[in-house]
Amino acid sequence: MKRKMKKREAKKKTKKRKKEKKILNKTSSYDFTLPSELIASSPAIPRESSKLLIYNRANNSIQEDTFENIEKYIPKDTTIFLNNTKVFKAKFYAKKETGGKVEILINKPLGENKYNIFVKGKVQENTILYANNIKIQIIKLLLDGTREAIFHINKKPLSFIELIEELDKIGEIPLPPYMNKKADKNDEINYQSVFAKEIGSVAAPTASFHFSEELFKKIKNNHDCRYLTLHIGAGTFKPVNSEDITNHIMHSEYYEINKEDIKTIESNKKILCIGTTSTRTIEYYVRVKKIKGECNLFLNPLNKPQRVDYLLSNFHLPKSTLIMLISSFIGREKTLELYDFAIKNKYRFFSYGDCMLIL
Repeated sequence: MKRKMKKREAKKKTKKRKKEKKILNKTSSYDFTLPSELIASSPAIPRESSKLLIYNRANNSIQEDTFENIEKYIPKDTTIFLNNTKVFKAKFYAKKETGGKVEILINKPLGENKYNIFVKGKVQENTILYANNIKIQIIKLLLDGTREAIFHINKKPLSFIELIEELDKIGEIPLPPYMNKKADKNDEINYQSVFAKEIGSVAAPTASFHFSEELFKKIKNNHDCRYLTLHIGAGTFKPVNSEDITNHIMHSEYYEINKEDIKTIESNKKILCIGTTSTRTIEYYVRVKKIKGECNLFLNPLNKPQRVDYLLSNFHLPKSTLIMLISSFIGREKTLELYDFAIKNKYRFFSYGDCMLIL
């Protein structure tokens, strides 16, 4: 009798696990409704005045505060990792030889003075475009919708540094599409972290926006702060189009970790990552043991973090790889519960919005 009962219980548990996994696999399981007025189109001023939601997994508790008080919630002897990438003016307009206008967004350099780009407008292989004194040749159409191109000035191919210098004259900061606005002079300051240094991103590590110079200096005096670099590409905004999240092809982005910081990552020391990009970089290193390369790690409830202990992150888009990453830390149901709490309490969402600290 007892044996039969145990078998029944085991079957029930197996059936429940399969059902839960099926739910976790579905992209639609990570959906929520966000009122449009909660999409932040400008940052909190000052930066540290943004709202902070603190979720503690140990006792399942929620606290609310402002970011200026974050230090009192960071556990002692925690190492903080931050992404020091810097956004460049990757968006600009060019003309075809026929006079038609197109919008170009640099995604990333490919080496050998070639670049992966997005083009809004019809182009074919060998199409020539002009922007100021730059000649752009489309050399390949890729299946993911991006294009491969070479940029010339006076027949000389431009290196990445040379291209950035030219784009600084004609380009603009590529704000996320959901902001639905053109970047202005304020965005050139606001859409960067105060510790941005290594130029190469077309999108910012937005959890870092909440640090002012003064607050960051205070935190550095009391905590071990380390930098890594992951150059964020436009793929960060790519929606999950497959209904099964395991079929999603994750975009890849160049990353680099300082050799001296590997000891910390491989130690037992607690780590707080500022943002999803720092998290993905460390977690990718843990899996492949390479200090630089292309990171294409997709963290979700079916592929959980192995090393990062705590996370600071903004509130993300429905059905995105980013909300799935949050779910990898605290589970899908808890994520949606906290997002619902944030919506009801008028937290501001996305790049210029408020943030959540997961302990």
